[in-house]
Amino acid sequence: MKSSKLTSIDVLILIIGCILMSVSINMFFDPHKIAPGGLTGVSILVSGLTGIPIWLINISVDIPLFIFASRILSKKDALKTVLGIAFLTLSLNLTQNLAFIHVTDDVLLSSICGSIIMGVSLGLIFRINGSTGGTDLIGVLANKFIPNISIPILMGTADAIIVILSGIVSKNIEIALYSAISLYIIVKVSDIIVEGINTSTSFTIISDKYKEIGIAITDELERGATILKGEGFYTGNEKNVLLVVVSKKEVITVKKLVKSIDNNAFIIVTDIFEALGEGFKSI
Repeated sequence: MKSSKLTSIDVLILIIGCILMSVSINMFFDPHKIAPGGLTGVSILVSGLTGIPIWLINISVDIPLFIFASRILSKKDALKTVLGIAFLTLSLNLTQNLAFIHVTDDVLLSSICGSIIMGVSLGLIFRINGSTGGTDLIGVLANKFIPNISIPILMGTADAIIVILSGIVSKNIEIALYSAISLYIIVKVSDIIVEGINTSTSFTIISDKYKEIGIAITDELERGATILKGEGFYTGNEKNVLLVVVSKKEVITVKKLVKSIDNNAFIIVTDIFEALGEGFKSI
């Protein structure tokens, strides 16, 4: 049974994530009315039209969304969402005067800087499986009524609609384009924070000289190799396939070693999402 308690580290990461998110919104996005998806994007648009503070709009929408979604969420997820909404609201309120700090008049530069900060904040929050409400809750609720469409697709659709609305509300297609760029950067940066930067590569090597290649890789790079049994589809001949995982900086070395031993070898090079175990990160 999973514990419903949060650790102090979870809470600290959630606070840092919410502070960074509010800085990106108040210092970079709001001054140029860039709305890179999410409920915060809606808040920026509505605030620009009405003058109502972003933090007030954000919590006014988040509370009813949370009430509807609370029956679906687990106790731990519900607690994280409540804290995320509270910390983000407080951070948006405390940092709202940052909009008056002049950083740059360049909209593109603002969208890039704001997106990087926002991506880092979301990545930190996602790493602890946290949430600040918004489109997360919209996706969960919509999935309840449209179960054949996944939550990420529903959230992506909501974000796309907000990006389009940013251009309509501002009556400036460039703002919509800047918002789209920001959304893309946010997704990529948050993915890097959550998943890490890919530093490993897998080699699948088919060669009659697989033993010599395996020995060379073991001696030269001190990397292990695994022999997989295969069979040619048309010939029916048995083949020994060598599987080797190395770091990015060792890719060229492996290619050179294989070429020097068997210039006719067949090689498949694949980027690895994550490598755990001896010689790489611990499990």
